[in-house]
Amino acid sequence: MPPVDVPDLVERARRGEHRAVARLISLVENGGSELPAVTAALAPHTGHAHVVGLTGPPGVGKSTSTSVLVTALRAQGRRVGVLAVDPSSPFSGGALLGDRVRMGQHATDDGVFIRSMATRGRLGGLARATPQALRVLDAAGCDVVLVETVGVGQSEVEVVALADTTVVLLAPGMGDGVQAAKAGILEVADVFVVNKADRDGAAQTARDLKHMMSLGDAGSWTPPVVSTVAARGEGVEELVAALDAHRAHLDASGERERRRIARAESEIEAIALERVRARLADVRGATGLVSLAKRVVAGELDPYAAAEELARGAG
Repeated sequence: MPPVDVPDLVERARRGEHRAVARLISLVENGGSELPAVTAALAPHTGHAHVVGLTGPPGVGKSTSTSVLVTALRAQGRRVGVLAVDPSSPFSGGALLGDRVRMGQHATDDGVFIRSMATRGRLGGLARATPQALRVLDAAGCDVVLVETVGVGQSEVEVVALADTTVVLLAPGMGDGVQAAKAGILEVADVFVVNKADRDGAAQTARDLKHMMSLGDAGSWTPPVVSTVAARGEGVEELVAALDAHRAHLDASGERERRRIARAESEIEAIALERVRARLADVRGATGLVSLAKRVVAGELDPYAAAEELARGAG
């Protein structure tokens, strides 16, 4: 296979060529030897897109909401990227909903790029390559990048560390407010959406959210509660206005910069830890991890001394 011309790919992606964007995302997903060159080439062209994470329990209408958001943003002339993170197929390892049936109407729009990414068994609601894929779409000129996560639970709120604005979607009839709070997702929201607002109990769900927020200290930003019926496109303009208001708040308060620095810190640490693990894997055989473990079990060596010996081999 011929070597990849990374600078050429990045330049074509910046011109909006969908095939180049898709190729770059595939490269960062595969995590091959080209990955450092790709990230280095992308770095000067990033930092412009507004990253919006959409999360919530399964069944609240995340995909439908994402699709109507794309329509509303495109009506304003904005370029939009979508990263739809799906559970992995147990057979192929790919995204189970990779065809993105609900977003098919945008497939021929040159101002929209949609990519499904498989979690590949990773918890947290995101795929491992999501941060780098975001960089690709940012460098490709997207004004807004929507990240739709898998259905979340207590451990699956990782999107908050990745997004500038986190939207938490809820729906009436999916349990009371206290139960939703237990799910560990309410505290991550910058904007709440009560979808399927034409159903009984929607107004009560919105009131419960507002009441719970009144009990805590929201700081300088109080998350608005927007009611939508995404299947009919109702309330979407209000949602776009709430997203724009939060972006203006982030810029005015300096919170956007703080969040992005924290995001970069976490990413640097994760990459460093991966490299350390790789080095440890290389030296396990040479150092004799099994031998070290046997010495610990026999009482000849304590675990800290054994770890130190293993680490010296990886240094």
